[in-house]
Amino acid sequence: MSIFHLAFRVDDIESTRQFYTVVLKCPLGRETAQWIDFNFFGHQISAHVGPRPETELRNDVDGDIVPIPHFGVVLDWPVWEGLSSRLEAAGIEFLLKPKVRFIGQPGEQGTFFLRDPSDNVLEFKTFREAEGVFATE
Repeated sequence: MSIFHLAFRVDDIESTRQFYTVVLKCPLGRETAQWIDFNFFGHQISAHVGPRPETELRNDVDGDIVPIPHFGVVLDWPVWEGLSSRLEAAGIEFLLKPKVRFIGQPGEQGTFFLRDPSDNVLEFKTFREAEGVFATE
């Protein structure tokens, strides 16, 4: 088995539980008063209550200003389209709306970004070709 684990900071457990289980439909894992685990599309993420960082960094990617740090998941194209459509229909506010970038190039991908209730930035990606995930040319 090869899955990733990510621990990240949140403001509170309840708004985090609501966002990840109701909005993103991630199954709930273990939890305490200070942390909570989720099955994030087959990967384990752990939200820990803690202080906010003082600044947010950004970088230009294909004409979009992308917040750093951010985390996310690479989905199959139909799953990505279904998730973006469901979130749009639910009125979820996107930080960067769903779009396809690097069209016709190696690594052509669909992407969108949103924030969780603690201002963590999440990216949801898909690739036209599976090999595109690590394409360099």
